[in-house]
Amino acid sequence: MTAPRFNRILLKLSGEVLMGSGQFGIDPATCDRVAAEVKEAVETGLEVCMVVGGGNIFRGLAGAAQGFDRASADYMGMLATVMNALAMQNAMEKIGVQTRVQSAIPMASVCEPYIRRRAERHMEKGRVVIFAAGTGLPFFTTDTTAALRAAEMNCDALFKGTSVDGIYDADPKKVPTAKRYDSLSYDRVLADNLKVMDASAVALCRDNDIPIVVFNIRDEGNLSAVLRGEGASTIVQNETVPA
Repeated sequence: MTAPRFNRILLKLSGEVLMGSGQFGIDPATCDRVAAEVKEAVETGLEVCMVVGGGNIFRGLAGAAQGFDRASADYMGMLATVMNALAMQNAMEKIGVQTRVQSAIPMASVCEPYIRRRAERHMEKGRVVIFAAGTGLPFFTTDTTAALRAAEMNCDALFKGTSVDGIYDADPKKVPTAKRYDSLSYDRVLADNLKVMDASAVALCRDNDIPIVVFNIRDEGNLSAVLRGEGASTIVQNETVPA
């Protein structure tokens, strides 16, 4: 796949990525590795913002399934994303990457409130902005948050780091013959119900013409490789109409 040159991206990480090889919580070594890859991207002149999920600590849907009120469970999940954002901020600032955490739920003692124009200014100054606490509203996923913030920040692309190297026609962990796509349209992802992101996130990216690049963040160095147009990934974008 030949990736286009991007000037500003949003990197979406699932909370599970930060577990490393563990079953729960935050693995500092994994945070350090991801931080180093983000630093390498920033040093090329790329402007980067991030959204991190909270599934390594608490997942709202899982809590609701076990009897929690759905709205309360989602708020608990949002707080988990703040913990992950602070962990990533710590890892990046240890290696000299200026970072700001902005939370959709105001908590002035630990981070800034989400203010779009301030976030844009941080990125213009070369700082990495980590958006925490989702949209600040229940019933929305961090995938939707990532698509929303990518649109608000005028990002050229949304990079989703997962545990697989792209989008497949079946679960590659269960189906050895599953086929990986190099490129797909948003409409194909939605029509085939390919579970890379929730439908509202895909539709938001489609309506704002923001490409989604799906790649394996667990492989060391893969973020830099994909940004260079190397390595395996799948790009989701609007279909081009022949002239």
